This record gives sequence, structure tokens and C-alpha cells, in this order.
Amino acid sequence: MTDQPPTDAPSSASSSASSAPPLPATVYGYPRQGADRELKKAVEGYWKGRVTADALRETAAGLRRANWRRLAEAGLGEVPTGDFSYYDHVLDTSVMVGAIPARHRAAVERDALDGYFAMARGTQEVAPLEMTKWFDTNYHYLVPELGPDTRFSAHPAQQVTALREAVALGLAARPVLVGPITYLLLAKPAPGVDPDFESLTLLDRLLPVYAEVLAELRAAGARWVQLDEPALVQDRTPAELNAVARAYRDLGGRSDRPELLVASYFGRLGEALPVLAKAPVEGLALDFTGPGAANLDDLAAVGGVPGKRLVAGVVDGRNIWINDLGASLSLLGTLLGLAGRVEVAPSCSLLHVPLDADAEKDIDPLILRWLSFARQKTAEVVVLARGLAHGATAIGAELTANRADLASRAGSAITRDPAVRARTAAVTAADAHRSRPYEERAAAQRARLGLPPLPTTTIGSFPQTPDLRAARADLRTGRTGTAGYEQRIETAIAEMIAFQEQAGLDVLVHGEPERSDMVQYFAERLTGYLATRHGWVQSYGTRYVRPPILAGDISRPEPMSVRWTTYAQSLTRRPVKGMLTGPVTMLAWSFVRDDQPPADTARQVALALRDEVTDLEAAGTPVIQVDEPALRETLPLRTADRADYLAWATEAFRLTTGGARDDTQIHTHMCYAEFGDILQAIDDLDADVISLEAARSRMQVAGELATAGYPRAAGPGVYDIHSPRVPTTDEIADLLRKGLTAIPADRLWVNPDCGLKTRDWPETRESLTHLVTAAHRIRTELHPT
Repeated sequence: MTDQPPTDAPSSASSSASSAPPLPATVYGYPRQGADRELKKAVEGYWKGRVTADALRETAAGLRRANWRRLAEAGLGEVPTGDFSYYDHVLDTSVMVGAIPARHRAAVERDALDGYFAMARGTQEVAPLEMTKWFDTNYHYLVPELGPDTRFSAHPAQQVTALREAVALGLAARPVLVGPITYLLLAKPAPGVDPDFESLTLLDRLLPVYAEVLAELRAAGARWVQLDEPALVQDRTPAELNAVARAYRDLGGRSDRPELLVASYFGRLGEALPVLAKAPVEGLALDFTGPGAANLDDLAAVGGVPGKRLVAGVVDGRNIWINDLGASLSLLGTLLGLAGRVEVAPSCSLLHVPLDADAEKDIDPLILRWLSFARQKTAEVVVLARGLAHGATAIGAELTANRADLASRAGSAITRDPAVRARTAAVTAADAHRSRPYEERAAAQRARLGLPPLPTTTIGSFPQTPDLRAARADLRTGRTGTAGYEQRIETAIAEMIAFQEQAGLDVLVHGEPERSDMVQYFAERLTGYLATRHGWVQSYGTRYVRPPILAGDISRPEPMSVRWTTYAQSLTRRPVKGMLTGPVTMLAWSFVRDDQPPADTARQVALALRDEVTDLEAAGTPVIQVDEPALRETLPLRTADRADYLAWATEAFRLTTGGARDDTQIHTHMCYAEFGDILQAIDDLDADVISLEAARSRMQVAGELATAGYPRAAGPGVYDIHSPRVPTTDEIADLLRKGLTAIPADRLWVNPDCGLKTRDWPETRESLTHLVTAAHRIRTELHPT
């Protein structure tokens, strides 16, 4: 195998080192895309043949240099390297340790960069790696495929190159790697491997490879290396904790290594804390925000970590509200007595927040003072580090301004609407339930819809062409008036309906040409939300979203989707689905308010969406899909915290749909998550039909639904839309046969994994034609004439 896929030449040396002592401040990672999403444009240009490999590498190297310089100039005493990725840092780790699936090895050997993207996206010849959510975030990672025959080998060129680039700039740099325990716990058995195979059994093979990588990084100038172990904030068995102890006893005992900083984030370290506190590593990084606040008491209970470096995550790295600097400084003061030295950091990588709030010129300046994106969070970390190093008086002006900003938000009329709160308080248990059980509803829906066995549909969106994006931009800038814009949208809808009828789909969609994003579209039409212009956050690969900001109480001034759904229905006699985004996803894919329980916010959103369901029904819409892809994503990482979350999350969905008529078919959709541990919650939604991602996992979720006794209709996806690869009719038919072993034919739907917004029209047309042909083939097999 050739060495690490994308490598970039170091820049010419320059120095931004300061003569002042470095502040005890750092970050774990930083947004990768650039201020104008330069990385996205370069990577997609490379895929289309418009950008050369060398140009892509130079763009990436330039973005890294710019980030490091900015962080150093902001005052950080140490910058991270290795957090940058062309697509995904877990995929980078798989390449670093030589865990290349057999089907991708030839491509990697031919061309490391193209082979890397083949693992991420697939090709027409080979399927990509499975993709799923990174813990409880909306970031997606590529799942490692491992088995008993896996052999690891060290390929750290990408990590070493990035370190050398930063060192050449005169910076103190700390490489950041996914830790060995988390890497193995995130993995799945490779195709053909026993599904009960436990990847952690490969630990003794993996550790020497990590040791080799650490040694090479030390030789390249690394004094410290950070090993991220976020999997340790989840419930872990004694055997897994023993593996943690063994891993860090092994790595910590090596003589040819840098000093080790083991980092956890997204919550409480819990039973793993005493294990790491005793390990022969020089530092720990802990999250002290949200559920991670419990780390303070746990750290005190084990007697602290005397003699060790403690990186304290006191600035929330996942939300966009300003930090309470006074409270954080007080916490840092407490931590001083529990470690050899304390440094300040965000709670996790800043990958999960937008780049710069100062770029938002359309937000009220008063509200803008409440917001903190990656650059502002870096500044907060530096301010706190100065206060920690020199005392509160050294940051007196900043503390005074911060107190005023916090008070202005707490007292603002923007955050509270008495009418919304009164309506929410009046909700009863009956409001969150349909009037009839599923069996009776299903009979009424069959009579109304008249669908064939294995009905075909799509998830909602169709390709977002440059013309559609230009139409929205023209409306926003005033180059096109409302009437002209609506004509362009009507034309797009008419084309999409015509295509779906020609392809032979049974339940159609209007295609969502008016929507830039499934959350943002509704957020812009609800009170209480703020929209950003430049607040891009990476979801996966080159897919970036702009999460809206939930700033105040939520209500719906007027219908949001009825106009376009009813127009689409006027063009066809086949049923057209109304498409809504569910309340949990509206929260999860927004930056949610932190001044009230999320259950309260979810009920407000649910009631606004309930009004939309009512209006769609009144307009004659027979099928309404309420998407909840984030239901599993937002599941708390600790089992003990899940029951409360699932209770309010499922209630919010049912509150949205509980007033629907019996013969209105309610669909929901979920994608790219592990569904096995929320099957009861999926049942509790009481949706008539659920569509789920399943193509990359080869219908795994269908078997899980069957094992759980799921009683309603389901459409496990048969077309992986996150890859440009067009599935053949035979492949789709094989998946449907596999699905039929778990789900009866009278309850099995045929659909893609997810919406088609990111795909191009040629592959969409061909793939959906294959999908319909495969469904007809299986219908004939079931009912031969």
C-alpha cells in the first residue's frame, strides 16, 4: 500500500512566535472549511476534474497555515495539528493504521488520494464505507471495517506532514489523533465477518502501530500528542475499562514517545476517570460543560491528578452562546487545586460551530453580542487563560462587559412570548395521540390511497441545481421579484412531478426546490429563530449546513409548506407527500437555547408544526412526512439519561401528528445512525410508515425492526444517496429480498436512504429508474401472473 492518501508539502518557514510567555490556552480542533468554504469547493472541483491534486493540496495547506496563524495570533500557547481532513478524521485514522478494506486496496495502491475518496464516497465498482453520526452530534464519520484477519501498519505521513508545517511556522504544535480505544469501539465487523466480532480484541495488534506513529511524531518535533477518547464518556464494561488501562499502560510505558494528553469530551468521563488518572500519561483533557460538569466532583473524588497537565474544557464547543466568564474563572480556580497545572480550552473541537460571528451583518447587533462562534470562543479561552494566569483583575473589563451581555439576554423580550407559553402549558396527554390504533388507520389509508404492494417513493428532496440556488439568491438580493421567483419554483416542481410519473413512483414529492435546508427553511418561517448568512458547519465530507439559532419562544405566523405541496398535487392524480421537519430535528440541527429545558422548546416547535399538519390536511394532502433523522443522534450518551429524553422526544413527535385524521398517512424518516437502541422509541412515535437508512449496512435495521416486533410499515433504504454510485436493478432487488425476510410485503416500502438534494440529475434518474424496476420485479416474484 502506498503511504497516507493526501499529503501536502510544508510551507516555507516563517515565525509567529511571541517573546511573551505562552498562555495556558489551547483548542482541540478548528473548522476546516475556510471563511468561504474554500475546502469544499476545492474537493468538489477535484472530483469533477476542474482542480488538480496539487492545487487541492495547496488549498488545504493554505487553510491549515491560516488557521494556525490565527490561533497563535489570538494568544493560544499551543495549536492543534492533525485535526484537518479532506473528508473525515476517522477515515484518516483508518488510513494511518492501514485498515483499508479489501475492496478498496487496489484503488489506494493506484492513487492514494482517489482511493481515499473511494472509501468515503464509493465508485461505480465498489461501495463506500458505512457512515454514521459522531456520538450525539450532527457530524458523520466513516465507520472502520475490521475483522479477525485485520492487520494494522503505520502510515502517519499526513499527521507528520501537518506537524512539520506548523513547526516550520515557529509554532508550538500538538498533534491530535483519535485514540486506539475509541477507534476500535467505533468500528464494525467487515462484510462477511461474524456480526458478533468484537473489534476491541484487536487492541494488542493496534497498539504497536500507535506506538510507531507516536515515535515518528516525536522525531518530527512533537513534544505532546493528544489522543482523543470520547467513547469513554459512554457506559463501559469492566472488560473495556481493563482495555483502557492496558492500552495506556502500554503506550505510556514506551520510552520513544512524546508526552501524552488523553482527551475526552461530550460528557462525564465517569468510571473511566480513575483508570486514566492512574495511567502513566502526562495529561488529561476533560469536558466541564453540560453533562461534563459532573467531572469536577469525580475529579475531586479520585484526589485529582497531581503532577499532571489538566486541560479544562470550560467553554462550550458545541453551542454558540457566550460563555459566563465569571463562572468559568471560578471553576478554573477550583481546578487549580486538583492538578499539576491547568490550561483552558473549549469542551471539544470547534469543528461543531461556525467560524466567525462577526461575519453576520444581518443579525441585530444586540443579539450578536450573545453569540460566540469559533473565533469568539478562541478569544474567550484566551481571556480566561489570562485571568487564570494573572488574576481576575487582569480581565476586569472583559468580565464587566460579559456580565452586561448575559443580563441583556436574560431580560430580553425576544426570549419570551406569553401566548406561546400559555398554549404549551395547556397541552394534555390526549393531544399527543392519534384517535385510532394503527390497524384501523392502516385500513382507512389503504382505501384512500389504493397503493400496490411494495409502494415506491422518495424521501423528499430532489437535486438542488445551480439554477435553483441562483433563483433563491436572486430573490434574496432583489434581482428577482416574488412573482418571478415563484414561477421558477413552479417550473421546477412541474418538472419533478413529470419525472416521477414517468419513472413510475407511487407516492410523489414536490422535490423541495424552494428549500436550501430542511431545518433552515422552516426556521426562517417561525418566530424565535435566527438565521445566519455565513454560519456553515460541516455535516460530512463536503456537505455543510447553516444551523439556525433558537433564540426565543416559537410560533408559526402562517402556513409554511402548503403553497408548494398543493401546487404539486394539482399536477398529478398520484398522492403527493407533504414534507415537514420534526420537532426533535428542528432542535438538534439548530443551536438550541440553553436557558430552558429542551423539552419545553420541543413542545413549542411541535405545536407550530401541528398547525402546519392541520393546514396540509385541509388542503387535501393525503400523506404527510415528518422527518426525525436526529432522534437517535440526540440520544444521551449515558443510558441513565435516555429515558427522560426519549419520553419528551417521542411526545413532541406525537404532539405534531396527534391531530391527524385516520386516513392521513403519517410518515417519518431517519438516517445515518445506529437504530438498535431506540427501537422502542421508534414504535412510540406511532407513525404509520418509517423510512430508514439501510443500504450501506445491507438491511441491518430491517432485522432489528423484526426482532423488536415492530408492527407498522417500514421502508429500509435500498439506494445509498451519499455516494455518486448508481445501484443496479439486481442490487436493489437483492436488498428488497433481504428486507422481505424481516418485514412482510404488505408493510414494506421501497425508497432511497435519504433525500436526493446532494445528487446530480443523471445519477438520480438512473437510480430511481432501477429502484422502480426492482420493485416491479419483486412484486412479480411475490404475485406471479
